[in-house]
Amino acid sequence: MAADHLAENVMHFGRVLRQAGLPLGTDRLLLALQALRQGGLSRREDFKATLAATLVDRAEHRALFEQAFHVFWRDPDLLGRVMAMLLPRAEGRASAPPPPENRRLAEALFPQAPPGAAPPPPPAEQRLDFDAALSVSERELLRRKDFETMSPAEWQAARRLLARLGPQLLERRPSRRGRPAPRGRLDWPATLRAQARQDLAPPHWRRPRERLAPLVLLADISGSMERYSRMLLHLAHGLANPQPRPARLPRIHCFVFGTRLTPIGRLLRQRDPDLALAAVSQRVADWSGGTRLAASLHAFNRDWARRVLTSDATVLLISDGLESGSEADPGCQQLALEARRLRLSCRRLLWLNPLLRFDGFEPRAAGIRALLPEVSRHLPAHNLASLEALVELLCN
Repeated sequence: MAADHLAENVMHFGRVLRQAGLPLGTDRLLLALQALRQGGLSRREDFKATLAATLVDRAEHRALFEQAFHVFWRDPDLLGRVMAMLLPRAEGRASAPPPPENRRLAEALFPQAPPGAAPPPPPAEQRLDFDAALSVSERELLRRKDFETMSPAEWQAARRLLARLGPQLLERRPSRRGRPAPRGRLDWPATLRAQARQDLAPPHWRRPRERLAPLVLLADISGSMERYSRMLLHLAHGLANPQPRPARLPRIHCFVFGTRLTPIGRLLRQRDPDLALAAVSQRVADWSGGTRLAASLHAFNRDWARRVLTSDATVLLISDGLESGSEADPGCQQLALEARRLRLSCRRLLWLNPLLRFDGFEPRAAGIRALLPEVSRHLPAHNLASLEALVELLCN
């Protein structure tokens, strides 16, 4: 019976890790039970190290295991009962601590609906009436729904769609180098070499190689842009971590700005999207604060433009453009100057503005009027449909 209690709790812990995204097989859990019975129950440190050694085999999964272990085995008397091999089922207390930052882990540990979740579904009769009135599929509704009004379940579904959409944002450009091809431009050197070896040899052809053009993201993380910037950062994480992982990663450079400019490219290389965005939130001091758009563009042009921009790079500026002051104000004049410098340093500057979701939008703010003449395109970025339109624009 005692061994069954230990196995039951370890299996429960392994099930939580598996639901959070760790690739765990039954053989790993059996190995963990054997290792614990051989001497992993004497101290809490030994217990944790034994589970980590048998259940974790990748460095990027270590942080997720640490959070899960801390929350799952949080009861101080729980380990004593484990050592006595008389553990009951590991259940959370009534006064549970706040969920961890990793949302997938929080859902695996606390499957109950959070306080801010959407209300339960209506009865069957109401749901039938609603379905009869709307003939559009759920996916089409999700594509058209504003990021600001999404429920937690819709948010998770949109993140999964963004993971598929992300790699399509990488624009392929022809390079100066060529490769052999069945049709294309005549390759004279290869043709002459072949005819020198054999008379009447067929001609050889070449086509330009394709390479991924650099992409630079400048995301506004002020209070009015927080929801949209967080979703677009999930998109940037998918771009920085393509699956399957190629031999050479695309050149993606990501920056966020509120009152100051902060590079976050290295933080997004963490393969777990929740851990990556948690690291960004801890690194950025001005998250959900004010906006200094002109000063942030000036910092990028001064410190980063020559490092990350090339003549064929595409820059995505994600902001509502709400800069205080009038058109004659020095701040707005500096904004127009910095935007012009940025446009001249890249192939095209695309402005993604969530305010375009309103049908009656008019560029009345001074910051918007200063930016508009300097950008290549002014596009909406408030739902999945607008991002799909952006993909079509980049592919053409």
